[in-house]
Amino acid sequence: MRNGRSKLAVLAAIPLLATACSNGSDGADNGSDGAELSASLTGAGASFPDPLFQDWMHTYSQESQPGVSINYQSVGSGAGIEQFLEQTVDFGSSERYLTDEDLATAAGNRGCDALQFPVVFGSVVIAFDNPDLDGLVLDAETIAGIYSGDITSYTDPAIADLNPDMDLPDDEIIPVHRSDSSGTTEVFTHYLSTEVQSWADEYGSGGEIDWAPGLVGGQGNDGVAQGISQNPGGVGYVNQAFAQEAGLAAAKVINSDGEAIAPTLESTTAASEEAEIPEDFRFSIDNIGGEGYPIAGTNWIFTYTCGYEQAEADAIIDFWTWALTDEGANEIVAELGYAPLGDELKERVLAEIERTNSENGGDTADADADADADADAEDDSEE
Repeated sequence: MRNGRSKLAVLAAIPLLATACSNGSDGADNGSDGAELSASLTGAGASFPDPLFQDWMHTYSQESQPGVSINYQSVGSGAGIEQFLEQTVDFGSSERYLTDEDLATAAGNRGCDALQFPVVFGSVVIAFDNPDLDGLVLDAETIAGIYSGDITSYTDPAIADLNPDMDLPDDEIIPVHRSDSSGTTEVFTHYLSTEVQSWADEYGSGGEIDWAPGLVGGQGNDGVAQGISQNPGGVGYVNQAFAQEAGLAAAKVINSDGEAIAPTLESTTAASEEAEIPEDFRFSIDNIGGEGYPIAGTNWIFTYTCGYEQAEADAIIDFWTWALTDEGANEIVAELGYAPLGDELKERVLAEIERTNSENGGDTADADADADADADAEDDSEE
């Protein structure tokens, strides 16, 4: 652990330095050029990357730009998208990308285009509070059976057949799910829908679904982890960092090549490398084989191409550039079990980040403003 400290202890200890917000163009030079920045940023969204984001933001404010305060609220992916579209935050975060409808809403509300770009990959862990279950092998059909209520005991033949050498507890299985709109749920249910047709037909995928009766709900990844620990026999799906920091046991999951894979940095990286990523950065990670862990997802950040104060735009660009390129920031990614972007993808994302803009009107309204200016100039010349 970097500097020997517990990441959850750090999270509890940092209300993220309060600093004054610059409301003008002073300090407009990008911080990556060595200038000191002054801004106060707010973000909201996924709990999936929250441990990483909190550590990043604390380190950035302490070591890189002490004049920049960043307050990120882990409210869930659905709420993060909603707050971004309502323009109550400077940036949003989610484990699902913005749909065509979302992008149209953003452009209509802001008067310019929204941006979305991936910043990190992570795994969704099937976690237990019982250490004897660490390394329990599951496949997609069995996980779907647990969450549909068809498999209710750890000694069920479907589990026993996958774990012939494990002494399984004769406990009732208590499945725990996210009760809020969640990108973690999006990743988890997308995996089940892709792999298990009966799940796709009955439950489908999304940030919120109609769960089978009798399941326990928890708010955020930490709420699911709490639900697991408070219920003997509890099992839930959580971000790998939460499982790691909470000391929860984790299942191995059989991938498309029939390999039982533990959720590790290496297996998450292997999964991310199989993703085909288009120009608009909207993609899923499906049908993972080889050494890849099969329940993997991405976190996207959302910003706008217009409407920020100059200091805010500079700070947004500088922070996310720092997060993707700074050596210390990359060390934090690895320590918490996330997977960084590959070099080629990183270059594409850095170029997209630079499109975050402070000008009123941005990509959409700037063109209208330029057209109006040209028309005025033509009228003046005719006079």
